[in-house]
Amino acid sequence: MSRNQPEDIHIKRMADMLRQGSTLTDLACPACHSPLFRLKNGDVWCGKCEKKVVIIKEGQDASQAQGSSALNLLETTLLVKIQETQDRMQHEQDVDQLLKINATLSALLDSLEKLRRTRKA
Repeated sequence: MSRNQPEDIHIKRMADMLRQGSTLTDLACPACHSPLFRLKNGDVWCGKCEKKVVIIKEGQDASQAQGSSALNLLETTLLVKIQETQDRMQHEQDVDQLLKINATLSALLDSLEKLRRTRKA
């Protein structure tokens, strides 16, 4: 007797999340009521919907939670771009290109610093 295949996929995905170090929480997804997992980076994730779930604490404004999530995503993007730029710089030989890459890296680092100051404020 075969199990429902889509449900098997969700269960396997959740098992993989546990193997990768995620923690099963006592919370349920507001959309599908499936258990939620806390990833190593602290994000809360629904393995069935395959989406991040933002937890809004009592008394917290929803726009604050969305803003925090947006800042986290922006910080991750900036860090990835900084690493990519550093990789380009490491292999570049042309001085003019190095100056352009340096200007890009400087702008990315300035943006990251502004973002982190905004988060602390």
